[in-house]
Amino acid sequence: MGHKGLDKIIALQKNPANIRNLCILAHVDHGEKEYLLNLIDSPGHVDFSSEVSTAVRLCDGAIVIVDAVEGVCPQTQAVLRQAWLENIRPVLVLNKMDRLISELKLTSLEAFTHLQKILEQVNAVTGALFTSKVLEERAEKEDHAGETPGADQVYDWSAGLEETDDSHLYFSPDQGNVVFASAIDGWGFSIQQFARIYSQKMGIREEVLCKTLWGDFFLNAKAKKIMKGAQAKGKKPLFVQLVLDNIWTLYDAVVTRRDKEKVEKMMTSLGVKVMARDSRHSDPKVLLSAICSQWLPISQAVLSMVCEKLPSPLDISTERVERLMSVGARQFDSLPERTQELKNAFVQCSSEAEAPVIVFVSKMFAVDAKALPQNKQRPLTHEELAERREQARQRHADRMAANQQAQSSGDPIQMESLAAVKEPEVEEVAKDTFVAFARVYSGVVRRGQKVFILGPKYDPAQGLNMLPEGCMASDSVPEVPHLTCCTLDSLYLLMGRELEELDEVPSGNVLGIGGLEDFVLKSATISTSPACPPFIPLNFEATPIVRVAIEPKHPSEMPKLVRGMRLLNQADPCAEVLIQETGEHRCLDDLRQRFAKIEITASKPIIPFRETVVRPPKLDMVNEELGRQHKTAIIHQVKEEAPQSRFSDTLHVDPGGLVTITTPNRLATVGVCALPLPTEVTCLLEASSELVRTLEQVNMSLREGRSLTVSPRTLEDIAHLKARLAALLQGHKWKNAVEHIWAFGPRRYGPNILLNSVEGYQRPSVWQCLDPAEKGAEPCAAALRDLDNSIVSGFQLATLSGPMCEEPLMGVCFSVERWDLQQTRARPEPPSRAAATDSEGAEAGEVVPEDGGAGLEAAAAATPEEEAGPGQVTRHWAGAGSAGCYGPVSGQLIAVMKEACRHAFQARPQRLMAAMYTCEIMATAEVLGRVYGVLGKREGRVLHEEMKEGTDMFLISAVLPVAESFGFADEIRKRTSGLASPQLVFSHWEVIASDPYWVPTTEEEYLHFGEKADSANQALKYMNAVRRRKGLYVEEKTVEHAEKQRTLSKNK
Repeated sequence: MGHKGLDKIIALQKNPANIRNLCILAHVDHGEKEYLLNLIDSPGHVDFSSEVSTAVRLCDGAIVIVDAVEGVCPQTQAVLRQAWLENIRPVLVLNKMDRLISELKLTSLEAFTHLQKILEQVNAVTGALFTSKVLEERAEKEDHAGETPGADQVYDWSAGLEETDDSHLYFSPDQGNVVFASAIDGWGFSIQQFARIYSQKMGIREEVLCKTLWGDFFLNAKAKKIMKGAQAKGKKPLFVQLVLDNIWTLYDAVVTRRDKEKVEKMMTSLGVKVMARDSRHSDPKVLLSAICSQWLPISQAVLSMVCEKLPSPLDISTERVERLMSVGARQFDSLPERTQELKNAFVQCSSEAEAPVIVFVSKMFAVDAKALPQNKQRPLTHEELAERREQARQRHADRMAANQQAQSSGDPIQMESLAAVKEPEVEEVAKDTFVAFARVYSGVVRRGQKVFILGPKYDPAQGLNMLPEGCMASDSVPEVPHLTCCTLDSLYLLMGRELEELDEVPSGNVLGIGGLEDFVLKSATISTSPACPPFIPLNFEATPIVRVAIEPKHPSEMPKLVRGMRLLNQADPCAEVLIQETGEHRCLDDLRQRFAKIEITASKPIIPFRETVVRPPKLDMVNEELGRQHKTAIIHQVKEEAPQSRFSDTLHVDPGGLVTITTPNRLATVGVCALPLPTEVTCLLEASSELVRTLEQVNMSLREGRSLTVSPRTLEDIAHLKARLAALLQGHKWKNAVEHIWAFGPRRYGPNILLNSVEGYQRPSVWQCLDPAEKGAEPCAAALRDLDNSIVSGFQLATLSGPMCEEPLMGVCFSVERWDLQQTRARPEPPSRAAATDSEGAEAGEVVPEDGGAGLEAAAAATPEEEAGPGQVTRHWAGAGSAGCYGPVSGQLIAVMKEACRHAFQARPQRLMAAMYTCEIMATAEVLGRVYGVLGKREGRVLHEEMKEGTDMFLISAVLPVAESFGFADEIRKRTSGLASPQLVFSHWEVIASDPYWVPTTEEEYLHFGEKADSANQALKYMNAVRRRKGLYVEEKTVEHAEKQRTLSKNK
């Protein structure tokens, strides 16, 4: 790029009012003003939805492109939702208008009706998002006011919608936020362009035409007036008569009929001149594109709409600023005062010297180090060119002299002299470097500036307390959690593939920052003020669900693989790289060819499953009514398996499913039963995982005596979660269950519940943060609290890996019905061997009082010493008080609790849960049967199908197991010859109906399935595959009733 163009862009960067942040960078002359457009292109396919998330965070507006034939697709809805969540303003481009003429053969009037329906579909998506927001805000206001409608009061649900103005949210051509286009033919227009043309020809004011060109208006030729009611009177709408008819006529003359005379007349009337080679071209589309690109240039239409309708960085709303700064569950009002003052810097978008620098990095992208401006060969000056010419002339003279000398002496040419004057080669830089893709929200970023890097868990209140007043990043900063200092090495102007180096970038601009690869993983907030909070995380529509285990083909290349995975983790926003795992399957090519540059061996995709329990079925596999046989068979199965475990002599399972296990030292007994949670409760817990995690953090701080500031909004959300759980857990067996919740799991925030049903054991509620009276209360006595944590730890381990195939549990409630601790003596007396024997054989029935913890730990410590001999017991008892919560009883209690949960789980009907994709398929009518065939073959299930009006396309919505999705898109394209294209997005977890442990138990099942029952069991197939991958025992017979092969020759 020339210096003149770069200087022009740098000058434009200093005027944020004329900046529009969208996609590839260019400056555009628009009338008397010059605008700077930052265009960030993001692919629309669902596999790249993470790129959309990183782009919309840095933008103030978005161009949403919709196919004029297919209309609103599932990905269109996802993109509009992402724009809504980031609070940016979208404009609409209806592209591929040419397909309405050439493919669908619609008349201009039919096309108008079709376009109206597409606009209604797009606006319906926006309207649904707006409605949900208004109702949510209204519910919050009523919660604050504490209003509850009386018995005779009619609840008006629509009042909040009627009071709120939403006219600016919708797409309408008369508002100027819609462009009709055909990018392939190079034309596009807005209503305003034709209003400007016809206002001069017809003598009607431009403002009137802008309002009437779209809608139910027609032109009365006799009265020379624009009137309403075109549809009722059977007249052509104004948009059809003045706009579409002209375009349809042009396509008919140029493409369909190829009428040269008519084309010449139209070109003359439009004032268009084309080159002779275009008019003589054999492809009529070339001529059409030449005419349309001059008559209705698409660039002018789109860029005019962008400059007029999309906001500048100065127009950022306070609502968006507060939302960006409210990280986690904290509300903006609860942030420190200095942090709230930064809101003004955001809104003003100031580039003054005293304004704090606030930058957000949305992603890190890899760039070849040779492409960096500092590594490129710069253009030579006149002096350097003259010097190079002189050196070349001298080398040529030396070469000629050497040639003459060689010819006169008859010796071969000496090449050493030539090698001596050869220029030294520049060492080639072969590694990739990372550039941060960022936007400046406040202040001026300068090269070499020292700034704070704020991690996602950084707390500005904590940082301000730990740092001295007026502390800057250039000072010697004390260590603060999640806060680091770094220097901005280089700033870049992003010019598509090209990078231009800058010295400073003012507020409101998009830029690239070099030198942050060691400080930023995927995204980060950068500021010169420690009061700045980290921005809220990016909203990702798709989450990675499939894993792949990889290893280098040559073990010596492991360091290269580790480095390559680290680079991949930084470069791909949606990839999650763990110790032995990488995120998405499409990333493997990047890893091989770009980042690691080695041969790797990849495993088959690793599919996650979940384990759960269900209610006992009432019908058997042949739909016959089931008695007690099935239930008894399950309990017998557990009893038969129990002796094989190491707790066989201490395990008891009663017919009701209650599992009772005693620790090996006979000091504790735990009784647990498992219950399936209602589906609604499981979905609620899964959706509220972040809130449950916050609740656990609050409870942990209360247990440790620390103070943790919780915003009123978070407390309201927790109270709402509690109320919804109470409403969903109804019935006799769930009576007061919400108040007795002990913990959530796995990892303390999963979709499983541990209930406290132990009689006489009162422990602090998990909802104690909602009751101010409970905050100052002591949670429990010391020993009891320690052992309470052991029960919770055992539950967490059990829910993290289930007994079926070591996958996490989901939707299971474990109720602790019994927890007995044996009373022992707290005095350090040497017990006799007989006393020890009596103690071991005693029945576990007494609960330890709150002050009995010391005796319990003393007994626990004494147990192994009794086996060694009585001479050492007294000495060990003396130090028993320091054993704390990590003594032998605690460890054995964790193991016993885990085994009790596993056996209680096995005492119920067990099922696997599969991860499911929602599958949206667009297909034509002739290949509909083949689509259904592929879905049925892969265990898919069609939810509904609908035909898109005006087309022969069907939109099919289905669900498909993730385990069956590999190769699905390729197969469906092959079977339908490319006429169907699926989009897969992870949706939910679904219980697989078949029982993996099912065996025939009734006479009808024996008759139907046979004694072996060797028909395909999908759940068993999945379970055995996971067990085999994890190295667990798989019960399968490879050969049964083998017989020696007989040939015909031997039978003779």
